Amino acid sequence: MSFPFAWNEPADQPHNVAPRKERLRHHFKHVGSYLGLAAVNASLAGPALRLYRKYRKTMRRHLVEIGSPFAVSCSPAGERDDEVIANLRAAAISQTLVRVPSWKRDELSHYERFIRRLHGEGFDVVCALLQRRDDVLEPASWEGFLTDAFSALSPLCSHFEIGHAWNRTKWGVWDHREYISLARAAVPLAARHGARLVGPAVIDFEFHLYPPVLRAVSFDKISSLLYVDRSGAPENAQFGWTTAKKVALWKAVVDASLGRPGECWITEMNWPLEGAGEHSPAPGKPCVDEESQANYLVRYFIICLAGGLIKRIFWWQLVAPGYGLIDSRDRTWRKRPSYYALGQMAGLLEGSRFEGTASTAGAEIFLFRKGGREFAVCWTKRGAVEHEFARAPILIVDRDGREKRPGSAKVRIEEKPQYVFFR
Repeated sequence: MSFPFAWNEPADQPHNVAPRKERLRHHFKHVGSYLGLAAVNASLAGPALRLYRKYRKTMRRHLVEIGSPFAVSCSPAGERDDEVIANLRAAAISQTLVRVPSWKRDELSHYERFIRRLHGEGFDVVCALLQRRDDVLEPASWEGFLTDAFSALSPLCSHFEIGHAWNRTKWGVWDHREYISLARAAVPLAARHGARLVGPAVIDFEFHLYPPVLRAVSFDKISSLLYVDRSGAPENAQFGWTTAKKVALWKAVVDASLGRPGECWITEMNWPLEGAGEHSPAPGKPCVDEESQANYLVRYFIICLAGGLIKRIFWWQLVAPGYGLIDSRDRTWRKRPSYYALGQMAGLLEGSRFEGTASTAGAEIFLFRKGGREFAVCWTKRGAVEHEFARAPILIVDRDGREKRPGSAKVRIEEKPQYVFFR
């Protein structure tokens, strides 16, 4: 089954061109694949649930070395590539991801120049190789694209993510077996070039897809495009599942599928913005204002990293009108609050150690140490509370880096995250 591929340039994603009736017909036709999914997941349900309970019990209750998990995806900007690099560096970001679409195989040299520039400037680059329906129907063409991409980019990229959001039919893959075929084609080619693979790049809360894929394809890092924007704030629950619970379940399913611990990366997440019109990738309920986007960004990173189960998180992306850290609609690019929020967080937390939480009604308080400095990252889900810390704060830094001296041990905690430093 094939439909004309149509790219939605403003939203940077495909249009969903397949009629709903045709999608339903396909799903009915391939009901056997869903029965196979159910069987594999049933066999792993016990081990996965045991691991989930273990991870939930230990999350936030042990020391976590934060390392260097902060990453931002970016795209070639032509004559403005210098600005992309300068803005990444100013935000204390050293790791990035670049999408390379299979349908732009004849423009591979354009992507190579941009990635070579990033590599030369000292950035770690992950290359995400994007598919469309024609790649499923014409395996030779997909393998040719992979061959060209690995040949050109493997000296410049630390990892290659194979496929993208394939559990959404607009991206051209109609069931997990089709994705397995695409991913398997990459394995011998990557080995030939010494390239390390990331996958399976499942989008959203659909962890039942991991067991059959991870049994069929070996990845060096396990990835998810773990959006929670439809739930609003990252602390909110979707059918009872908060971000923290989703992360614990994902890690449990991954480790049960592999039979060993796997390193998990979130290779895409964001919150789309209100008023972005055609530039929004998900108009309506998921859209938030710029202040909320910045607040949620920090809170999402902290929630995920403090559990010790996620090693790297990529914000999608640096420059984009509808969701990026920088708005590019005017000639002079405008840095949004989320840009400053990410830079402040990355600068403070990279190389730190998470040491636990403090309890207070209505607020989240995460404790960190970096070198000789001890500090808390704190916020409320809604409204404001007064909290008296056991130790006298000496400095408060807000989400965007503005400093103030506290007048007492009491600190007003709000939805906007802040960093409270102690003696």
